[in-house]
Amino acid sequence: MPKRSNAGEAVQLALELLKRIPRTHSVTARELHQQLPTGLARDLRTVQRQLEMLSSQFDIERDESSKPYGYRWKSHSVGLTLPGLTDQESLLLTLAEEQLRTLLPASLMKAMGGFFAQARRRLDPLNGSQKSREWLGKVRVVSETQPLLPPKIVTGVFEAVSNSLYENRWLLIDYHNAAGKRRTATVMPLGLAQQGPRLYLVCRFEGFDNERSLALHRISHAEMSAASFKRPADFDLRGYDEDGRFGFGEGERIRLCIQIETETGQHLMESPLSTDQEVRELADTLEITATVVDSARLRWWLRGFGNAVEVLAPPALATEFED
Repeated sequence: MPKRSNAGEAVQLALELLKRIPRTHSVTARELHQQLPTGLARDLRTVQRQLEMLSSQFDIERDESSKPYGYRWKSHSVGLTLPGLTDQESLLLTLAEEQLRTLLPASLMKAMGGFFAQARRRLDPLNGSQKSREWLGKVRVVSETQPLLPPKIVTGVFEAVSNSLYENRWLLIDYHNAAGKRRTATVMPLGLAQQGPRLYLVCRFEGFDNERSLALHRISHAEMSAASFKRPADFDLRGYDEDGRFGFGEGERIRLCIQIETETGQHLMESPLSTDQEVRELADTLEITATVVDSARLRWWLRGFGNAVEVLAPPALATEFED
């Protein structure tokens, strides 16, 4: 088998390094050297020389404030882009940008900026196919409830919160609750959730092992600490949600039984309350039984039906809904 040329090996090394240079933080030559595949092993000095050359030829920032030097793609750069985006990829990225704007760390959204811009350019009226350009006007996520404008979040808060969550760093916050009571605290960020137009930070206050949900628009100042933490193995955001914690519940499940007018409750035949839902069709009503999380949100949902629903069980909840 013929040996690869020195030029070919140099190109392969350059591509491997370019692929591994991050956008969100700096990486050293030694760290990149350790990441190289076995078949492309080179000495550290060769990697350093390659990085010096690449940082002068590409939009790569070299942090020389301390040694060892750090390398990262510049914020405005699109990074290493080989083939251009297709119409389908551009559509996917453009839709994803809208949905992920408040769910990804600000640093990652910024790092993805070049790709999003490339996708928008692809869908520009002067580029791409007409069908692709029209698609964005053909799809939309609609609200099930009365639309509300999102509350204003203080500039810099989302960035600090999302970056601390991403980096597993303690977060220093100034926060006020719904009653206006203010406090300064250090919290361990564990999750970020969007509920309707609002964003909530799930966290643990320093010195405590229980979770709290804090509305981001009630945080007046947030600052990422230099101190890191080990993410608790016993916390799961999906489980936290399924326990009804965002619906102001404590995870207690009940066997709910309601009688609802057939026309009003027809949608529950198509979108059940739970996997174990049972339905009994009566003359002009439906008797629906399902296991659900007991929460304030459940009560708000039931009251939204007015006189069209009657709560039969459990007895304690039925008593709350008696006339």
